[in-house]
Amino acid sequence: MMKFQQNTIGSLAVDHLPAGARNHNLWSTCRRKIIDTISCGGAGYRHTHTVHSPVALNPNNDETKPKPKHESRSDKKSEKLSELLKVSEVLEAEEEEVKKKVEVLEEMKQVVKRLQCGGNDDVLDGAKEVRRLAKDDSDARTTLALLGAIPPLIGMLDSGDLDLRVAGLYAILNIGIGNDTNKAAIVKAGAVHKMLDLINSQTEGLPNPDVCSAIVANFLGLTALDSNKPIIGSSGAVLFLVKTLRSSVEGEANSQVVQDCLRALYNLSLLPSNVLPMIEIDDFVRFLLTALGDMEVSDRILAILSNVVTTPEGRKAISSAHDSFQILVDVLSWTDSPDCQEKATYILMVMAHKSYRDRQIMIESGISSTLLELTLLGSTLAQKRASRILEILRIDKGKQVSETFVGSSGANVSAPQCGSADSRLVRSTDPSKDSEDDTMMSDETKAVKHLVQQSLHSNMRRMAKRANLPQDFVPSEHFRSLTSMSTSKSLPF
Repeated sequence: MMKFQQNTIGSLAVDHLPAGARNHNLWSTCRRKIIDTISCGGAGYRHTHTVHSPVALNPNNDETKPKPKHESRSDKKSEKLSELLKVSEVLEAEEEEVKKKVEVLEEMKQVVKRLQCGGNDDVLDGAKEVRRLAKDDSDARTTLALLGAIPPLIGMLDSGDLDLRVAGLYAILNIGIGNDTNKAAIVKAGAVHKMLDLINSQTEGLPNPDVCSAIVANFLGLTALDSNKPIIGSSGAVLFLVKTLRSSVEGEANSQVVQDCLRALYNLSLLPSNVLPMIEIDDFVRFLLTALGDMEVSDRILAILSNVVTTPEGRKAISSAHDSFQILVDVLSWTDSPDCQEKATYILMVMAHKSYRDRQIMIESGISSTLLELTLLGSTLAQKRASRILEILRIDKGKQVSETFVGSSGANVSAPQCGSADSRLVRSTDPSKDSEDDTMMSDETKAVKHLVQQSLHSNMRRMAKRANLPQDFVPSEHFRSLTSMSTSKSLPF
């Protein structure tokens, strides 16, 4: 009987080795063999109990009674039975999963067949199914592309039916999400020019809002791939995105369209060769600067300008825009967003480093006090960039003072950019010397000195407020003496 049980288990294990040989009667076979195993185990149990029955004649001797062999054998049989049940459950789950995958594959084949060979109704239904299947399933996007779904979807853009075009656009959008291979295939199949033709063909009135939003969303996804950036940038898509952005900001458009336009323009501006087509559009830079007052779009606009300023043409466009530096300085004053402050200081730092004329305009716009405040209260990166701008401006200031001094005296003497410790000591102990120095100061130097003191007092009040000190907090006389003796060397100006 025991040999019969072992042979049965062995034959069962062999039956389960090849996964492809299973059929729909697998569970019935497993159940039948499990029943046979139980039957054999029951017979063996009764036979063993009969053989060892004399041991039970001495029930009082529990300590010396050996453990019956049938108990250990029964435990082993129970463990084997449990393992068989688990194996059968796993096989059932795998079989169900395979069936589902086969069903989904057949469904995708039917969908692609409708796209390729069906009428308008079948094509419309097929595009909607592609959009649904590819929305959240990355494997479905790959499979649909391999089955040939992309060419017929792009062909739908040539249809005269608006519903077909919109359905095709959103199906293309979903099939390219997170799949670089599909994005490259979509652009290679000519989708970009067909999308732009849809806009250009609508000569009467404004383009359809649904078509515009779908095309903008597609451009956002396609521009995320580096190999697509030069193709889309040179196709005229930049002009379409800028026009859509302007109409959306000036009118009552969906905010999602505005965000998608800005993100697509940012992706394109990452490639320097795409910056020139942007700034060649009339008042494009000026439009971005004037839109900085809106907090919802300020961060993305500053990100675009950060890419524009890296090219000579971009710096020239920003410098020539009316009140560009004043607007950027105002951004540092009213925004509390660290990202906006860091991007704005980056733009100003690059402009100050590259052009002497731009540095003079910055000084005239009152950037110094704002940068001083930023070096104390801004984020770490904003503080470093603000300090760098102040250093550049200070070097220019020293050169100007040196040239003025040499021109007036005719002597080859270096400019006194800062006072020594001894001179500060004498100045602090000799009031008449202080008044004489104040008299000899130029109006510009006095203004800078007053600006530094005003900024220090303002920052002290702000720090006192943050420290929950009384509102009428007044700095000590020691602090006043320090601020009165401060020079350009004591601050990064």
